[in-house]
Amino acid sequence: MVEPEETPKNRILDIGFNQDQGCFAVSTEQGFRIFNSYPFKDTFHRDLGAGIGKVAMLFRSNILALVGGGAHPKYPPNKVILWDDHQMKAIGELSFKSNVKAVQLRKERVAVVLEQRVYIYQIADLKLLDAIDTFENPQGLCAISPKDEVVLVVPSKSKGHIQIVNYDANLNASVKAHESLICALAISQDGKMCATASDKGTLIRVFGTKDGGQLQELRRGMDKAVIHSISFDRRCCWLACTSDKGTVHIFSLDEGRKALHKDAAEEKKSEAKNPTSAFKFMKGLFSYFKSEWSFSQFRIPDARSVVAFGPEDMNAIVVVSYSGKYYLAEFDPKTGGDGNKVLEKELLQSE
Repeated sequence: MVEPEETPKNRILDIGFNQDQGCFAVSTEQGFRIFNSYPFKDTFHRDLGAGIGKVAMLFRSNILALVGGGAHPKYPPNKVILWDDHQMKAIGELSFKSNVKAVQLRKERVAVVLEQRVYIYQIADLKLLDAIDTFENPQGLCAISPKDEVVLVVPSKSKGHIQIVNYDANLNASVKAHESLICALAISQDGKMCATASDKGTLIRVFGTKDGGQLQELRRGMDKAVIHSISFDRRCCWLACTSDKGTVHIFSLDEGRKALHKDAAEEKKSEAKNPTSAFKFMKGLFSYFKSEWSFSQFRIPDARSVVAFGPEDMNAIVVVSYSGKYYLAEFDPKTGGDGNKVLEKELLQSE
């Protein structure tokens, strides 16, 4: 009889950046670790003796949301545990009839994602504020603006649609984003833009959250891929994505640059344009010709990773892979092309 292989204690179950991308959490079969994004640093780790499947951070505060996971979950996977890391204990919990797919935090809200519903709670007393039905959402896709207006983006009840909910502006709109299933989404830090990708993985579409209008169509490639993450930079000038193809794509965002460079001369001088097809004049006939290709690319050997942007004074991305690697890469904001690897580190050492 062949004995089943023992699950590695340091196997990575999930990776998630905090709201300002300054640090990230890594969930493992034994607990979780928090790392500083730049400069890279293993800030602290909590060995809980069992698996944590999801960790949601609240900026750099002591409050975290934990969901059990892995071969031997610390908590039931249908519960969200609010954890106070100063007191090193749970200070609240939410229970559901089905497994929790994801959790998102902001200063006054907790968003809990189930397979076909998203619940919004007040973080102070865990009072239920809203419940939104969605299309089947096994990945737990959900994005909530980290500051200013409370804007939530989730898959809508219709295939390929997203639901944009602005609680401050009293807006609730369903927007058709793709023909096929939504497989990735993100929201900008100011909550004014969101981005989506379908399970085809060829296109990323950027929408305004005020009216749901499409702002840009970005092309990752022609062949099918699984897009694992999408990220906006802090000023909404750049967008990055990772996929199972191992190439991180960085795109220039028109709307962010317009807002940043209001003076026309300054905008023209500093603008960075995504490449487009030489046949873009045919975009009315074929949608392929209207999409924009990535401005810069960075290649890694890992099939699954998440991406964020480095500090504002650097044109850089931070990529963290499920195989346990950290990468810091710079890109040229004027010429684009291939990014330059600055640093590569191992996240978890064998225990």
